[in-house]
Amino acid sequence: MPWKEIALQILRTPDERFARLPGYAFSPHFVELPSGDGARLRVHYVDEGPAAADPVLCLHGEPSWSYLYRKMIPLIAAAGQRVVAPDLVGFGRSDKPAERSDYSYQRHVDWLRAFVETLELRRITLVCQDWGGLLGLRLVAEEPDRFARVVAANTFLPTGDGAPSDAFMAWRAFSQNVPVFPAGQILQGATRTELPPEVVAAYDAPFPDESYKSGARQFPLLVPIAPDDPAAPANRAAWQVLERFEKPFLTAFSDGDPVTRGGDIALQQRIPGARGQQHVTLAGGGHFLQEDCGEAFARVVVGFIAATQGTT
Repeated sequence: MPWKEIALQILRTPDERFARLPGYAFSPHFVELPSGDGARLRVHYVDEGPAAADPVLCLHGEPSWSYLYRKMIPLIAAAGQRVVAPDLVGFGRSDKPAERSDYSYQRHVDWLRAFVETLELRRITLVCQDWGGLLGLRLVAEEPDRFARVVAANTFLPTGDGAPSDAFMAWRAFSQNVPVFPAGQILQGATRTELPPEVVAAYDAPFPDESYKSGARQFPLLVPIAPDDPAAPANRAAWQVLERFEKPFLTAFSDGDPVTRGGDIALQQRIPGARGQQHVTLAGGGHFLQEDCGEAFARVVVGFIAATQGTT
């Protein structure tokens, strides 16, 4: 039975749904984290490359999971890096609290912090996209000593003080009103390349039915779009730290994402560590650039690490 009778009602996707996914032969790893409600959450992650190497922490967004990084993980690991790619709570092979009210921005930050602390990750290279940046950049600001450098791709850290884009608001409305939340088709709609049916199915694999999608449904509502949003004060405080963050910071946005277009310039202008870096615009990529140009993105990450060794 997927249900566990504990403080939170938690769904766990059956393991067989992740068997024989194309391009994803990585061994599964799991860690149990406190839920904040007396329960324990099982979180899945990929862990490839030399165990003694400094970690590259790859954070996905919504409604994807670590499968998104399958093209990048082997290339980064082959360059001698340890690649750690977790599935956020509510996504992938990680546990999924059943109620939408179980999900908040702060809880996700706390869960991510607990994951990083449990694995004792330090000298981290953060690679973040979409919600991976909304969470990862918060953690960089709150625990900057854990991080050596950052690669930000198609992401941002909103405070609700500026008007959200029309593209984001259209996505937000769609996510709440569509009768069946089509995770695989959402990935296809936000990429420029035609995904094979088996890849679309791999993005649907974590969600056997609608009851597993509470996190995916709730995420768009957690993005601050007004100054009085619950997450706005903490994000403003994070910006105060990021505006003094001098460790290497690279933007690697794609050229075809209407949701985050221009966010790379804002990051470059506000974060001191971004000055003088060889920022990249990846051609031919949509919002989920790991699908469209994953190999090129991986080479950017590897090159950035090599270029900034010894500077942190």
